[in-house]
Amino acid sequence: MGLSCAWNNIPLLGASRFSQDSNVLTLLKNANIYAPEPLGLGNILIAGEKIVYLGPELPVLSPFLNVTEHDLSGAAVVPGLIDGHAHITGGGGETGSASRVPPMFLSSFTRAGVTSVVGVLGTDDLTRNTQTLVTQAYGLREEGLSAWCHTGGYHVPLTTLTGSARGDIVFLDPVIGVGELAISDHRSSQPTLDEFMRIASEAHVAGLMTGKAGIVHCHMGDGIRGLTMLEKAIATSEIPARVFNPTHVNRNKPLFEQAISLARHGCYIDATAFPDGHVEPGISAADAYIQFREAGCDTARFTISSDGGGCLPAFDKDGNLTRFGVGLSQTLPDTLAELVRAGVALGEALAPFTSNVADLLKLRQKGRLASGMDADILVLGTNLTVQDVMARGAWHVRDHKAVRLGTYEEN
Repeated sequence: MGLSCAWNNIPLLGASRFSQDSNVLTLLKNANIYAPEPLGLGNILIAGEKIVYLGPELPVLSPFLNVTEHDLSGAAVVPGLIDGHAHITGGGGETGSASRVPPMFLSSFTRAGVTSVVGVLGTDDLTRNTQTLVTQAYGLREEGLSAWCHTGGYHVPLTTLTGSARGDIVFLDPVIGVGELAISDHRSSQPTLDEFMRIASEAHVAGLMTGKAGIVHCHMGDGIRGLTMLEKAIATSEIPARVFNPTHVNRNKPLFEQAISLARHGCYIDATAFPDGHVEPGISAADAYIQFREAGCDTARFTISSDGGGCLPAFDKDGNLTRFGVGLSQTLPDTLAELVRAGVALGEALAPFTSNVADLLKLRQKGRLASGMDADILVLGTNLTVQDVMARGAWHVRDHKAVRLGTYEEN
């Protein structure tokens, strides 16, 4: 006899929500393609999770093939956005247990045009750890997103799963680097230069062993030391400058000036797309990009992330909380639109959210539209809004509405 219990009355939420589409072939016609560089009108053929053709000619396909066609009527088609810094397990905790931000749902990314995400731990790397971060990355993968993460968090010693940063990067598939390690922040563990360089060495060597990014993604606070530790590490070690990757560099103006100087040594710098009300005393990510370009820096080394799921606290000089908010991936397409309104061409404006991030993180199948690349595609609507989103060959958003939800999401 079978057992009867209350669970039998609970509907199965997830299985049908993120299974692959039944049509193996999808043809996007009359697309205004940005790869991210502008390619003009063309057609894209997707087979499974891959782009198998992209070009001006319309593929001739056998009528026996099960092909779904979509005429995009000249809409802009761009690579899916890569959010290189998000708290996928939730951030927060600065004001007690109740201030912990919940884990992020699948559609919080896809509705924002994000098809790839990198998870990080922040202030709370004790009740949240590498185990939960890796598990959440795997969960997002099962739901159709592309997801990775860093090991460690704000503090030294690092929280790891295998016992070392190098072991985590080498043996755990989703782990691609270390972060977000807090520097110049009253919440950091105040690492010494030697400790910092030892961590950077582990990340770099693990990256060499695996072909992964092998970076140290550094949370930058408002401390007066700013980027001094990174500058000293570059000046006194043999570790390549690209390993040192500061984020939140636009949180205040003196820090951003330092970041411009650091980028000239070969670092990638990451600006945060802060939501409205959380930009001051810094500058917006869009303004930071424009100033970076005007300073004559290599714009290929500039990335923009959301800090999605993370808390956005502000503190007074005594460390007391004065403001609190939560980051959102939606700030990425909002910032893209802001850049275009400021006169930056769409192909150029896309790079900090797509190809630049893919290059830094060595995500070789991401960030560009081309034959053989993953079918991560964003169709932009009026005013560069997120109209349609395809992740790994499956539609997640159609006509501005999420058509695929995470396991425990509700419509």
